Amino acid sequence: MKRILLIGGLLLSSATHQAFAEEQCGKVTIADMNWSSASLIANVDRFILEYGYGCEAELIPGDTMPTSTSMVEKGEPDIAPEIWSNNVKELIARGVSDKRLTIAGKSLSDGGEEGFWVPQYMLDKDPSLKTIEGIIAKVKSFEHPEDPERGAFYGCPAGWGCQISAENLYQALKLDAAGFDLVDPGSGAGLSGSIARAYEREKPWFGYYWAPTAILGKYKMAKVDFGTGIDADHFRDCISQIECAEPKVTMYPAALVQTVTTTAFADRSPRGFEYLAKRSLTNAQMNGLLAWMEDNQADGNIAAEYFLMNHQDTWLKWVPADVAAKVKSAIADL
Repeated sequence: MKRILLIGGLLLSSATHQAFAEEQCGKVTIADMNWSSASLIANVDRFILEYGYGCEAELIPGDTMPTSTSMVEKGEPDIAPEIWSNNVKELIARGVSDKRLTIAGKSLSDGGEEGFWVPQYMLDKDPSLKTIEGIIAKVKSFEHPEDPERGAFYGCPAGWGCQISAENLYQALKLDAAGFDLVDPGSGAGLSGSIARAYEREKPWFGYYWAPTAILGKYKMAKVDFGTGIDADHFRDCISQIECAEPKVTMYPAALVQTVTTTAFADRSPRGFEYLAKRSLTNAQMNGLLAWMEDNQADGNIAAEYFLMNHQDTWLKWVPADVAAKVKSAIADL
């Protein structure tokens, strides 16, 4: 009898402990970063943590460096849903080492993506354009807007960090000698506009771009294969540096994009942290969502509602059945 009572007591204690742990979620601050993909994820997290886990979830403005610094030094906000970790690598490492930060998982399962691209309709007509050798062999197909004797390679806008890597790879691939001029699009809008114009007319296009982006959600593009694989060390030490005396050809390594929380939050809300560890999107999924946001002029909040309503097959994998039921009920009330 005593044993039965003891077991019953232990079960009751365990259930009480779990309920107490859930109650401890309390107030949770989430960084709403100032770019579309991060804002979408932050709003999804707010909704699921609030309605699914009973957290008092609040969004606060954020950006990569100030948010990471504040989390390490002040312990707030609790969650940074989309941190491009390579940009704050040492700071994040110090925070983890000091047990102030905990990595939940990858926001983008396949990481941020960069590369040189051509429209898919070009590959459909000529599969050789999948490789850089095929591109160089058809240089005259890529008409320069001002010089009919040269091909056009659209680079990253001047002043952006990607300008350095794109120009170093342009040199490493000897594209100038092959007949390509490096075209400065002038701005991000100029670069995306050049892709849109090419697509509308089904004209050739060759240049740098990245994901996740609305453009790659709207227009099917194919990444050009340099045939070298990825040399992450050379990319870090030379290709991404202004001073790169002998650039060598390498594909772009994927950028690590993570969800980071304070260790205090991870300890306080293990179930909420478990959700964040599972919550991840592919570049293809995010590209499509960003295209929808742009077409509908939707902010992160509206986009999150659209995602939760229309992509249950994705987010149901992130949460247990009891949480899913609560979130579905909240969605029905929107």
